[in-house]
Amino acid sequence: MAGGAARSVDRSGGVSPTGDTTQIGIAVDIPEPWGGQLTRRRVEAGDPLAVPAHVTLLGPTEIQTADLPAVERHLAAVAAAHLPFTLHLRGTGTFRPVTQVVFVAVAAGISECELLAAAIGAAPGLHRQARFPYHPHVTVAQDVAPEALDKVYEDLADFSAMFEVDAFTLFSHSGQARWQPRRDFRLGD
Repeated sequence: MAGGAARSVDRSGGVSPTGDTTQIGIAVDIPEPWGGQLTRRRVEAGDPLAVPAHVTLLGPTEIQTADLPAVERHLAAVAAAHLPFTLHLRGTGTFRPVTQVVFVAVAAGISECELLAAAIGAAPGLHRQARFPYHPHVTVAQDVAPEALDKVYEDLADFSAMFEVDAFTLFSHSGQARWQPRRDFRLGD
């Protein structure tokens, strides 16, 4: 909302990344029961990355640790400038043969994700060279055997979930552990 300060939730518990740089990523979490279902399906496919189900807004990006407060201020401003929206996930898609990825497709909420991703990436220090154009989706199998990709593609072909997106999450990775949620940014606050 114009003129108001963006509210956000700090999930880091005071833990900050170590070293001069840290990796960050920004995503929309997929709520339960769908998030757990899609994450389990990724694990069952044998995907070694099997991170919790999400729609990426900014992929892994290395920044100076000292820049993290400025990044968080930028993210708060982005969140404040965008309203909550409905995300509809439906069916499967694939990026094969370019990359060995099967995903659940975003059927509604595409433009909202694109606008958020563009606004997030506009911050100084967050621009990254993308290998491919931004395409919001939920990865459910990546770099596994072709048979496993085919099975996930078929098994989730009828998948459908619709929910309200009212926040996005900043994740950080120190290189020592898995991606950790650092802070939630509420949309429209």
